[in-house]
Parts: sequence; structure tokens; C-alpha cells
Amino acid sequence: MKVLFASAEVAPFSKAGGLADVVGSLPKYLEKDVEIAIFTPLHGCINKEKYGIKELENSELWLTFGRNGHKFRLFMTKLPGTNINVFFVHNDWYFTCFGEVYPKWLDPQYEHERYIAFSLATMEYAKLLNFRADVIHANDWHTAMIPVYLHSNYKFDDFWKNTKTVFEIHNLAYQGVWFESILDFANMRKDIVYNEWCVEHYGRVNWMKGAINYSDKVVAVSPTYAKEILTGEYGEGMDYTLRGAQNKLLGILNGIDYDVFNPKTDKLLLKNYDITSLENKEENKKYICGYFGLKYNPNRPLFVMVSRLVSQKGIDLIRGAEDTLRNIEADFIFLGSGDKDYENLLIWLSNNSSNIRAYVGYNGELANRIYAASDFYLMPSKFEPCGLSQLIAMRYGSLPVVRATGGLEDTVTGYPLDNSTGFKFWGYDSGAMIDAIRCALYVYKDKYTFNAMRKSAMEADFSWKKSSKEYLKMYQELANK
Repeated sequence: MKVLFASAEVAPFSKAGGLADVVGSLPKYLEKDVEIAIFTPLHGCINKEKYGIKELENSELWLTFGRNGHKFRLFMTKLPGTNINVFFVHNDWYFTCFGEVYPKWLDPQYEHERYIAFSLATMEYAKLLNFRADVIHANDWHTAMIPVYLHSNYKFDDFWKNTKTVFEIHNLAYQGVWFESILDFANMRKDIVYNEWCVEHYGRVNWMKGAINYSDKVVAVSPTYAKEILTGEYGEGMDYTLRGAQNKLLGILNGIDYDVFNPKTDKLLLKNYDITSLENKEENKKYICGYFGLKYNPNRPLFVMVSRLVSQKGIDLIRGAEDTLRNIEADFIFLGSGDKDYENLLIWLSNNSSNIRAYVGYNGELANRIYAASDFYLMPSKFEPCGLSQLIAMRYGSLPVVRATGGLEDTVTGYPLDNSTGFKFWGYDSGAMIDAIRCALYVYKDKYTFNAMRKSAMEADFSWKKSSKEYLKMYQELANK
């Protein structure tokens, strides 16, 4: 059985969020049962020399979009630690010209053109490579065009006649919405695709809607999120479409790669540790406190947050509780980037508080050290499809303080339940968050309970082993139809 993954980002080559971790990890656990090819754009930020990325011979390909031709080239390497081929679609106009995965302030028309071009090039290169996939696994709106292409432009193409599609929703909030004219660029016939049963949504083209309608299976990244997106509160205007597709909607919990996120072997840490040597964790806390100019106190807890700074992540609750946080008996470290308003909030708090520090930007190495240093991990999300940060935090012995939504509800066992691994609150307001933080402070003083919870968190199994079996079962069912 052959499975083709298409994704805008793939770790470790390019990463802006959890999508990269998923596509960079899940295939490793499927490799022994499935022949896999991964396609992703060759972003300008990707280090070709570091990862041994080489151009394939005679890979030049010209494709026409609208009335203009565009030249593509194809590069390849192996996914580290595997024999899985990762193919990088090269285009100077759309991808290699940027030093980041998702450049800010792009014209929306141009942004849509980028991913339409990538999606069509992926399908054409698969044909040239004779990779006749039994299943194409598309991820988020960036590759939502693929199921639409399969049922329109490629409907009578023998190469793809037996191919099934899986569309995975990592975040329903980003749907790929633009004007009808984008279909001219994509060279799709409007009479076929621009209707309410395909991509038309409130008078606009909505690529995610097209993928939901045309895919054979739709996957949400946690069971609770799969239920939430059927409601008006979390459905982002797509709930009625998803309710019509319930027969093919699944919720499969994301995992993390425990070979990558392992405090016992992580070379980035000042001192490694595991469940039997938690005293070494304090050395990492001492280092991070010094790095951020906080006075280290072994009896004072450290809360951290490593996140994109967007409204989804509950930064508004931080704003609403800023006075309390500045005066509470704990230290806080924030790392992330995103909306300028939120960045400025954290900079102000960092400059005007004795116990709050912020690093505005993304630094993967520093993020790992922050996870290892922390006692508690703050994640007050408005909604959270799955969330990987809380899984990483638990792996590093940091207890999550989360709003019980989506994957946070599925992965964190709230205090005081048996084998609790963190703390939950339900209402989306600053007061509820502060109550959960105060509960965490209470438990922190009870070292017996606190250490028991840390051990439960570190022993919780959120590796890909279980989830990958669910994906494999889904692929096999589709391939045998």
C-alpha cells in the first residue's frame, strides 16, 4: 500500500507549528507497513546542505496557471532515521524566495496561488515518479485543493482512478477563503466545482469545504475536537458542512515523537534527567532563571508558555489577569511570536514586572530548555484542536494548566483525579484561569502530591504507537474499498 503525504511544513526541515511535527513523525510509525512519500515546498529557510537535499535529475517541470507558465524543480532526501523519501517542490516565485514558512503580510491572492501551485505540482510529480498512491493524505487548507483536483481535472485520469483521499483538519479556523476568480488561476471549471456541494461557501471559494466534501475520510486531530467542530461555537461557519459529513469524520489523537522529546537524551538541556532523577531538573530551572534575569528559588514555582501569540491561545486571559500574575507568588516565562498587540503586551509585562519575562520570537533550542526548567505549563486556549505543547510539557515533567477544550480535554487528567497529570479550568475567563493557577500553587507546596503528579505526567504515553495504528486501519479500509 502506498500513501502520499502533502503538507506545507515538515519537521525537521521546516516548522512553524504542530503540523510539521505530525507530518515529520507519524510516517516513521507507518513505515514498516506502508510505502510513503512526503511532498512539501522547498521553502527558502530549509537548509539543503544540512539535510542532504539534492535535486533529482531531469526534474524540471512546467505547469500553466491561468495564462502563465511556471517552472518547478524537484529535490529529495530521506526523513531522518528512516528510509522514507521526502520530496521538495522548488519554485523561485512562490517558495524559495522567502526565509520563513508562512511569510507575513502576503497578498491573499498570491498566498492562494502558492498552495494551488504546490498542490498541482505534487500531483504531477507523483505521476512522473510513478508513485501511484492508494491514499493521498492532505493536511489543512494548503493542500485542500488536491481532493478537489482529483474530482475535477483528474476525474478521468487512469493514474489516479483508484486513489482515495484523507483530509486532516489541524485547525478549522484557517480554511483558505478567496474570491471566485482564483478558480481561473487553478484552471478549474467553475461549473463543476463552484457550487455548494464543493468549494462555494457564502459566495466565496473555500478550499477546506471542497476537501471536506470530496475526501473519502476527514480526520480531526483529537476525539473531542471532532465533536466540537460540529457545533456552532467551534465550527467556524463550517459546522453544517461537517455535520453532513459525519459518516466520514474521525477524531484521532495526535502524538509526539518520544525519541525527539526525551529529557533523558535531549542534548539541549543543561542536565539530563528522567523519572528517577527529577532532582536534576532543578539544574535546568536554575539555568533558565539566570538566563531570563529571575532570582532562582527552589521553593518558588515557575510557570511557562511556549506558543504562537494569537487569540486562539488565550492570550486575552493573560491580559485580563496581568495585575494578579505580577503579584502572585510564582515566576512566569513566555516565549512566542504572532500578533503585534500580544507581543507588545508580553514585552511590557517583561519590562514592568519582577516575576514575568518574555522572549518574543521563535527559538526551538530555548523552547526545549524552558520546558525542562518549568514546574507548570500554562495553556489557556480558547480552542485547541489537539495541542502538542502540553504533551511535550508532560514528557519533561511540567504539569499543564489548561482550559478543558479539544485535545487538552483528551490528554490532561485534571487534579484531584487518580493519576492526575495537570490542572483544568472550563470557563473562558481570566478568573477561572487564576483559580487553576492557585490550585497548582497549592499542590506545589505539597511535594509528595506534586512529585507524584509529575511522575504520572512523565509516564503518560502519548507516542505515535497507538494513533498510528488507527491511521493504518483507516488507510487499509480505504485501499480495500
